[in-house]
Amino acid sequence: MKKMKIAGLILLSLIIVTQSFGQSGSNEQLTVPLSSPGKPYSLKVHLVSGSIKVASYEGKDVIINVIPRDGDKEDESNAVENGMKRISTHGSYEVTAKEADNNVTVNTGNPNKAIDLDLKIPQDVKLQIGTVNDGEVTVENVRGELEVNNVNDKITLTNISGSVVANTVNGDINVTFKTVDPKAPMSFSTLNGDVNVTLPADTKANLKLKSDNGDVFSDFDIDIDKTPAKIDKTTEPGLYKIKKDDWVSGKINGGGPEMMMKNMQGNIYVKKGAK
Repeated sequence: MKKMKIAGLILLSLIIVTQSFGQSGSNEQLTVPLSSPGKPYSLKVHLVSGSIKVASYEGKDVIINVIPRDGDKEDESNAVENGMKRISTHGSYEVTAKEADNNVTVNTGNPNKAIDLDLKIPQDVKLQIGTVNDGEVTVENVRGELEVNNVNDKITLTNISGSVVANTVNGDINVTFKTVDPKAPMSFSTLNGDVNVTLPADTKANLKLKSDNGDVFSDFDIDIDKTPAKIDKTTEPGLYKIKKDDWVSGKINGGGPEMMMKNMQGNIYVKKGAK
């Protein structure tokens, strides 16, 4: 019963703030308390249009700063149809945050309205964030398990402790690790853009690297696997195919979990950072 009362209070506070969105064009803020502050938690944030920025801080709540994009500022007097002037607004939007048992989910109401989200979060998070259009995804000084997706812009992750899975289509991926989870496999992939990953100098990993129309660079001493790439042939009535899937595989510092980096257009950089 006590948990139900707390959840009800949280939901009420979000409704009140959301109602104020339609009355003001200024930035707004949601504060989402965790059910068990100080313990590991999960956070999911998904946008269709807009950017996402996440950074850690010393507090216990998830703080969401909502920054709506300006609407169409075309002179209303020039918008006329059948002798009638256009009267419209562009300021309405909705952001919803739900919390239950240390699991937080953030969504927006109108997929066609671009909104930028700037979040301040506690450490030790399982983070799943992504956007599609009109925005970058940026994460700074966060410790945990990160899954980051974008479609039409870049991903930048700085001073990360833990593990990362990062994917985009049109944009660079830039990741700098402070420490690496020694047991977690990781992957970084984009279609059109560079993959640029900086790892602590003592990182142990099995690298699997492939750039279809680019080059691979590293200042690590990589023990390259010189096994010839496998060639697959298909011979069937009406279908004759040969395929060679050529990856650069090798170990750094004796090897460890698999770390995959892949793109089609662009280069791959595996850089050595501080120990």
